[in-house]
Amino acid sequence: MENGAVQDVNEVSQDGKNMALLSWIGTFFLGFIPGLILYLIKTDDAYVQDQSKESLNWSITAMIGYFVAFLLSFIVIGVFLIPVIGLCHLIFCIMGAVAASKGKAFRVPFAIRLIK
Repeated sequence: MENGAVQDVNEVSQDGKNMALLSWIGTFFLGFIPGLILYLIKTDDAYVQDQSKESLNWSITAMIGYFVAFLLSFIVIGVFLIPVIGLCHLIFCIMGAVAASKGKAFRVPFAIRLIK
């Protein structure tokens, strides 16, 4: 592997795919916790590390979005934003889970990359 690049599809083990899949599914239900746990524990697998980092970045971005929408709900705008953020959260977690089950790297287009 060169320059910290993600492993090729042929090099990703089934265990790595399953762990990355759990990271994305867990992100939908439990927020940042599954991504953080896998990011800290699975340091030996570059693919799991990459996907858990991406799911962690997305969950932090979603939490920021929910917080801003909550603040804006006092002037009614947030009431409309909360379901939109929830739908985006669902869609991106499903897209991440599908990509992880295939062993492909997935990037959420709107995620703030706090963890690099």
